[in-house]
Amino acid sequence: MDKILIVDDNQAVLQSLSLLFELHDYDVVVASSPFEAEQVVRYQRIDLVIQDMNFTADTTSGEEGKVLFRKLRELSPNLPIILLTAWTELEMAISLVKAGAADYLAKPWNDDKLLVSVANLIALGKASSDSQQLQRQQFERENYSADAELAGLIYESVAMQRAVEMALQVAKSDVSVLVTGANGSGKEKIAQIIQANSRLADKPFIKVNAGALPDNLIEAELFGAEAGAYTGANKKRVGRFEAADGGTLFLDEIGNLPLSGQMKLLRVLQTGEFERLGSVETQKVNVRVISATNANLLNDVAAGKFREDLFYRLNVIEINLPSLAQRMDDILPLVRHFLPNRAISIEAERALCAHSWPGNVRELENACKRAGVLKPEGELLAQDFGLLGNIAPQPSKQHVAEPSKLELQQAMHQCQGVIAKVARQFGMSRQALYRRLQKHGIDY
Repeated sequence: MDKILIVDDNQAVLQSLSLLFELHDYDVVVASSPFEAEQVVRYQRIDLVIQDMNFTADTTSGEEGKVLFRKLRELSPNLPIILLTAWTELEMAISLVKAGAADYLAKPWNDDKLLVSVANLIALGKASSDSQQLQRQQFERENYSADAELAGLIYESVAMQRAVEMALQVAKSDVSVLVTGANGSGKEKIAQIIQANSRLADKPFIKVNAGALPDNLIEAELFGAEAGAYTGANKKRVGRFEAADGGTLFLDEIGNLPLSGQMKLLRVLQTGEFERLGSVETQKVNVRVISATNANLLNDVAAGKFREDLFYRLNVIEINLPSLAQRMDDILPLVRHFLPNRAISIEAERALCAHSWPGNVRELENACKRAGVLKPEGELLAQDFGLLGNIAPQPSKQHVAEPSKLELQQAMHQCQGVIAKVARQFGMSRQALYRRLQKHGIDY
């Protein structure tokens, strides 16, 4: 519920405005002095302020209101403030609007006009907050790109940004990390980010997919084998732990490691020691281990399929990656990355965002490759991505094509700059609308 602060020394005004806004489902806070108002804004979340200009008996200069306005702006620079004025204070009110006040209304006010002004200003404030959040995220990502190696990871979502922040944080230490998430969600990318931003960045980075190896070869792959240790072992084999000595070993699909291999892995993590298959000579290595899985290892522990002591040894820090369906803001940026310089229809964008992508980024990449190969030129449509059956319902037949600059300007004017309303009119997300406004140089 949106929260409004009303500041006036007249109790009748406070009661009248409180009743008006409470009847229209607003949460109302009242203050009868500038000091009370400052304390509310300092310690509570307020979406809009309506303030009087005078608070002392027989005072009509408006100076008290001017001081309060400036103080509230200091406390919350983006907070919309509506000034309630007498006609004698109109000139000062206008000067404060130029200084950043959202609006002014003369007493006695018109209820309908006040309600419309409040609704528009709160919606505009939320849209502005969304825009500032996007800009802040972009700034943070650019800083990451400048200062950190992100292994080519493409993202705009808050959910993925948090995962990247955690990866960069744990990169500073040598602790074991478990990266969890569905297939195709980017677990190997996160492992690469950790390694590339660690003190071991210039050391070996060895990858092993435990899910792609037969059970009888996993141990030989990890720990090596002497010639003749098993059928077909004609020469000595160097294992991945030995190859990664001094660096990082990435164990993908760790949940597929058999119990015999788990026991040996636990020993390496505890002591740094192991023996090649067919050998009694102990090898000693110093390796950081990053593991990944799409399984619920705690369930496997409960079922006796995965060692509990190994689980906690691997899972010093866990980074859980969201599925693509949980970070829909990344879908279109990924599409533009996979299909640079290609025009994509609005219907195709809707279909791409409506699809659940159970195969995550890998499935999306394959769909983009398919579209690029089967239609090397021209605008890409939903059917080019194989998504004909997944097109979202069209909110309006009036805007089925890419909106022109003039259409965008007219819509912004009609909706009084409220981004949420304009986005609904064109049947697109706010993020998609921001991109089009930026493309055409339209202020918002």
